[in-house]
Amino acid sequence: MDPINIIVALNIVATFGANVSGAKKGFKAKIGATKEKPKTYLQTLPLVLSTLTLVGLILGVFQIGTLEYLKEYDLIRYIGLAVYLIFSWVQVWSFKSLGDSYSQDILIKKDHKLITKGPFKLIRHPQYLSQILFDLGGAAATLSFIVAPLAIIAIPFILMRANIEEKLLAKHFGEEFSGYKKKSGFFIPFIG
Repeated sequence: MDPINIIVALNIVATFGANVSGAKKGFKAKIGATKEKPKTYLQTLPLVLSTLTLVGLILGVFQIGTLEYLKEYDLIRYIGLAVYLIFSWVQVWSFKSLGDSYSQDILIKKDHKLITKGPFKLIRHPQYLSQILFDLGGAAATLSFIVAPLAIIAIPFILMRANIEEKLLAKHFGEEFSGYKKKSGFFIPFIG
């Protein structure tokens, strides 16, 4: 098997294990006390696209749905691998930083806290930025023509989902969120 694909496969296993705790918290949020949860297709569509990109990436590890691995693509693959590895772990860090405020859904819990530590100190949506970049990085690392279009299609839906979260946080945290918003970027530090 290709060495880059071996690293991608090992990282899938490692991050999957690290994200199990986040999934458990997301499940608890579904059955826990919720203050507000908007009804929107953005609750599920980005998650479905994310799952499909994961399946595509797993197929890409086995060189199913990929371009031929030619020498001239090596630099693209190495850069993609670096982006994939870095941002898959930034996403894990984001989930861990959210703690009990983590949910797979867009919602406000009854005991919800505004998280401004960890990667959230610089940007308000590090988990979404990470999702976009590690999907694109994984597509480049494996040269997957399955993952690349799915990742690109997901971008506007992830941005719309982040905007809904912003409105919900502004509604429930008011001035606290306004102050946080002035100190942090939307997806890029200090911008937006």
